Amino acid sequence: MPHIPLAPDLPGIRGPMAFRPETARPLNALVEVLLQGPNTLTRGERELIATFVSSRNCTQFCHNIHGAIASAHLGGNEDLVKQVKVDYLHAEISPKLKTLLNIAGKVQQDGKLVTAADVAAARKEGATDLEIHDTVLIAAAFCMYNRYVDGLGTDQPADPAFYRERGKRVAREGYVAVSEEYLPAHAGAASRA
Repeated sequence: MPHIPLAPDLPGIRGPMAFRPETARPLNALVEVLLQGPNTLTRGERELIATFVSSRNCTQFCHNIHGAIASAHLGGNEDLVKQVKVDYLHAEISPKLKTLLNIAGKVQQDGKLVTAADVAAARKEGATDLEIHDTVLIAAAFCMYNRYVDGLGTDQPADPAFYRERGKRVAREGYVAVSEEYLPAHAGAASRA
């Protein structure tokens, strides 16, 4: 049960975002740039980073929705998404992405754990400075998003089927466009009482 009154039809991060659209819009803009914007990492790879961090934080809603979005970008490959969550070192992903997931995993624990050797290993596999930067920022941002969802005690459905269609839609339309469907409808001072 949520710690504050949230729209019951908006599980996970959607409820708190509808509660306070003034903060939701910049949060959605950030995730849009990080996960959907132009980048040398594919959208699927960036979603895998978000999924990986969210799974390590045990945030059910986030690792399921971002796993569904990653799967949509990866041709429906749910098995790969599951493998990254469980054992990314043996997943069928590039060596470069493995080094970036190593960095993301360290950021998830404590940013100070990332070493020069970790960054050198990523560079050796072809990671650019932008890719390293964005990996760190995705990991840091998803720790914030995860704590936002968990800290307010939001409803987080466990059934992966719940996330599949929405995952395809976000992959196709982006975060900002999809969020506009619930921000105006549930916004307003009355919802914050």
